[in-house]
Amino acid sequence: MNLADILSPAQIISEMRATDRWEAIEELIDRLVEIGKIRSEDRESISAVVRKRETSMSTGIGFGIGIPHASTDLIHEVVGAFGRSTKGTNFDALDNQPVKLIMLFLVPQGQFQKHLHTLANIAKLLHQTEFRQSLEHAPDAQTMFDIISTFGGHK
Repeated sequence: MNLADILSPAQIISEMRATDRWEAIEELIDRLVEIGKIRSEDRESISAVVRKRETSMSTGIGFGIGIPHASTDLIHEVVGAFGRSTKGTNFDALDNQPVKLIMLFLVPQGQFQKHLHTLANIAKLLHQTEFRQSLEHAPDAQTMFDIISTFGGHK
């Protein structure tokens, strides 16, 4: 499963308002509710499970990247949202640098292999300097999606 399989332009926020990791997570979850990927009645439960995972260890993995994620039985397929913060958000990242690119994803409960595989693919892609720089300079969500499709393309 590739990043482009999880996302659409509607699932990308090209300029996030969040200033810290908790606001960023809420903003991305709100987008998923807005576009119908998460039911509004499941919003708080999903937010709680992502916050719980994030509290155990920050998913700010360095290089300006945050990958908050969790498993939940409230979804039936991998769901994600991508955000960009040009100012950077405080994510308590491993390298103490602000996070500019945030990929939130949720995996159905019990799909541990899919969860690890998805996380590994996203991290590998986001560690490519050219990919990160292209996303950081893209003018809008559609262009960001096109970049994601090109680099982490559909198979």
